[in-house]
Amino acid sequence: MRSVSIFGATGSVGESAYDLLIRSGGADRWRVVALSGGRNIARLAEMARTLRAEMAVTAHPELLGDLAEVLGGSDVQVSAGADAIVAAAGMEADWTLSAIVGAAGLPPGLRVLERGGTLALANKESLVAAGRLVMGTAARHGARILPVDSEHSAIFQALGSDDLENVENVTITASGGAFRDWPLDRLEHATVDEASTHPNWAMGQRITIDSASMFNKALEIIETHEFFGIEADRIRVLVHPESIVHAMVTHCDGGSIAHLGAPDMRHAIGYALNWPDRAALPVAKLDLAALGTLSFRAPDETRWPALRLAREVMAAGGAAGAALNGAKEQALDDFLAGRIRFTDMAHAVEAALDDLTGVAGFTTSPGDLATVLDWDQRARQSAAAWAARHGGR
Repeated sequence: MRSVSIFGATGSVGESAYDLLIRSGGADRWRVVALSGGRNIARLAEMARTLRAEMAVTAHPELLGDLAEVLGGSDVQVSAGADAIVAAAGMEADWTLSAIVGAAGLPPGLRVLERGGTLALANKESLVAAGRLVMGTAARHGARILPVDSEHSAIFQALGSDDLENVENVTITASGGAFRDWPLDRLEHATVDEASTHPNWAMGQRITIDSASMFNKALEIIETHEFFGIEADRIRVLVHPESIVHAMVTHCDGGSIAHLGAPDMRHAIGYALNWPDRAALPVAKLDLAALGTLSFRAPDETRWPALRLAREVMAAGGAAGAALNGAKEQALDDFLAGRIRFTDMAHAVEAALDDLTGVAGFTTSPGDLATVLDWDQRARQSAAAWAARHGGR
């Protein structure tokens, strides 16, 4: 019986993973070691009871009593807080899904790698903020990372055993999010509710807004660079409104291999869960005749300046990825709170990067978690200061 843990179980990716576990035999097939969640205590407890998890952890210490009460009478142990999540990540499991959103997913992911585990990585911020640290930790401890973002799973599958020397470029696709066809002059007036509706994917609010701003794709460009070791100038982006082609690998002989599938995260999760084998998954099969047409267009970096910022960050190297991610998370918080406009998020991030570029140590890639988190906090403070100065214009 394989053992699994899911960190971020009550989020959209975690829910999809839970669905796959239940559909493939649940607790009778899988030994669930640990599940973590946030404030949705009732759902976390329900998952833990159903899967007979050994440990359930909430990220919020003040909710430990609630979790203990709901799971009273069960064999599920409970704990709470960031340190408890890292401790749970240190518990032996054959396969661990990192689906915590944001920089908070980095510490438990590193702990999995330090114990030599298999990390199914949906937390793209880990590679953006600390790519060299993450990949280096995996290499030192003989750990394996399996990509779970749909685009990176698609590249992973399309590459197969191909040598990167034979690859001319890789292309990842973007739906364009909620505002792909909006007039540019309307974007600055976009509301949180409007930005929180995705045309194709069912995702959490934060990643849905990141899709609308294309910051999600900016992070994925950097993630592609860090995970696969592909040079920045060989990574391309296409806007693909149908979200059927997830990525494409183009070889030096002019041929391209694309990965196609329905916009359903259960494919990428299920592929990682069953790797190196494949298993039947409860996802819709493609009917290309019914689809009729697939469309593509080049992204407009005036509409989506986040894409330009991603390339500048890759060129800068050092701590730029950690700064980009921290500033992006702060800018999103400020937009959600109504302190800045939708279009201000990119301005706040760029300002933070400009502020930190000349700071001592910025050009050095962070070698430990504390350094990553320090740059993360500096970037958040800078982005917040920009919002305080320019918000409400």
